[in-house]
Amino acid sequence: MFGAATASYQIEGAWNEDGKTENIWDHLTHTQPCVAQNCSNGDIADDSYHLYKRDVEMMRELGLDYYRFSISWTRILPTSFPDKINQAGVDHYNKLIDEMLKYNIQPMVTIYHWDLPQKLQKMGGWTNPHIVDWFGDYARVVYKLFGDRVKLWTTINEPHQICYYAYGLDTLAPILNIKGVAEYMCAKNLLLAHARAYHIYDKEFRPTQAGKIFIVLSAEWYEPASETEIEAADDANQFHWAQYSHPIFSKVGDFPPIMKKRIASKSASQGFPRSRLPEFTPEEMEYVRGTSDVFGLNHYSTLYVYRNESVFGYYEEPSFNDDLEVLTYQDPEWQIGESNVTMVKN
Repeated sequence: MFGAATASYQIEGAWNEDGKTENIWDHLTHTQPCVAQNCSNGDIADDSYHLYKRDVEMMRELGLDYYRFSISWTRILPTSFPDKINQAGVDHYNKLIDEMLKYNIQPMVTIYHWDLPQKLQKMGGWTNPHIVDWFGDYARVVYKLFGDRVKLWTTINEPHQICYYAYGLDTLAPILNIKGVAEYMCAKNLLLAHARAYHIYDKEFRPTQAGKIFIVLSAEWYEPASETEIEAADDANQFHWAQYSHPIFSKVGDFPPIMKKRIASKSASQGFPRSRLPEFTPEEMEYVRGTSDVFGLNHYSTLYVYRNESVFGYYEEPSFNDDLEVLTYQDPEWQIGESNVTMVKN
């Protein structure tokens, strides 16, 4: 199957039109205008909100079998909650879906692609355990609205980017930069929220809608720089993407053992009364385990991994990278896409 994919904030524009309210990217780019490259923002973007018919025309020109797009939470639920559904937002996605189906292009909908309502961020965002309920309520609304025609659902796109780059670092909205703590809180709540959306679909909608639903992980591959670095490379893969795949796809339903061991040990030596990696209860492990119909993967690049004495004390404490304790590099001759972007690990 041949397809293409987008994200709502990256293409839609119309950031405050027809009842849509502020999300974290709206807030960030308006309060810190030059936080994005060239002081840009998504206020207009590709103007897909108004030009959706041209989008579908381009899909036809490309010969796409399916098109993956995300729904803007605040365009559907302007209060962030299901007490008010914005009909103008519903109409937009209905028109897009119907236009695609007219030409036999299958819609694949991402429920969440990084544009959290700013109101929910003020209440802690992905570090607040109540987001499991908030996200589940939102997912139920979109299943009801669009599930009669949408048969491919992804719950959350790239959890590592959401938690590591936005909560542990200051690269993505909401740029919290609370290293070694916030990204782990985010990870647990995000996995439980994904599981909530999965179970709601599985129990309430799959019997009549007969679709598939899954999470989409982002995974660089971490290759040992030499035969002596196999453990370091395995640790890197465990920390970066098995952090999210292991709870869902393993028989255990928990974070990878090396993560639990390493972070608990580091936390104790740093004076924390408990591990900075939140624990899943046995009930939560069972709730998360198996909650993906397929293995969804976005892959961009590969890095070589090594570990030597220079890594100790190299990273800030506490932090994800200090917990992992590896160094990475790429062959300078590698070309990654037309832009020749290299993967920089902070």
